[in-house]
Amino acid sequence: MEIYCTLCSEPAHVFTIVKNNKYYTCSNCRAVLLDPQQYLSPDEERNRYLHHDNDVNDIRYQEFVKPIVEEIKRSFTIHHTGLDFGAGTGPVISKLLREAGYSISLYDPFFWNAPEMLELTYDYIACCEVIEHFKNPASEFKLLRSLLNKNGSLLCKTSIFSPEINFGKWYYKDDQTHVFFYRRDTLHWIKEHYNFSSLTITDQLILYTV
Repeated sequence: MEIYCTLCSEPAHVFTIVKNNKYYTCSNCRAVLLDPQQYLSPDEERNRYLHHDNDVNDIRYQEFVKPIVEEIKRSFTIHHTGLDFGAGTGPVISKLLREAGYSISLYDPFFWNAPEMLELTYDYIACCEVIEHFKNPASEFKLLRSLLNKNGSLLCKTSIFSPEINFGKWYYKDDQTHVFFYRRDTLHWIKEHYNFSSLTITDQLILYTV
């Protein structure tokens, strides 16, 4: 059966098989994706998230999201509006920003399912450890782009796959809820296809601007 990339819709080819999980790679956008037939069901996925240790008061967790929080504080004021997209069971970004006086809303299809939040627009959107869960990244990035105001920012955090990484031993693919993996080429493809004006990639942050 032919598999098509869930981001760019081009044909994807078998990349590797690890512990009976089959992964494909796209020769166009260079993404790596789990075989869609091996996705967890929504209930299974939700249960996995419930077992994540996301305590908003955990200093280590706060340090982990700090690059996103600090970039928002650097680029935006308390008068701007934000969205914590995929906030999960422990919306630590929202907690830290609200404590600093920022106005940020929450959305998560499992835990903060408020569709009305997707009918507004925002100056910044935070996606911390979220985009690797996208089963349909094409529609998700289209949505995120549409939610941003002029001069807005999309701030993402995920582990980027690179040639130096041994995929078979890479811890990041072992989470069954992680179904889509990005190379730098993939991130640049997103910039061009969804008409972002700029892209900055660091070890700690992926920043798209409108």
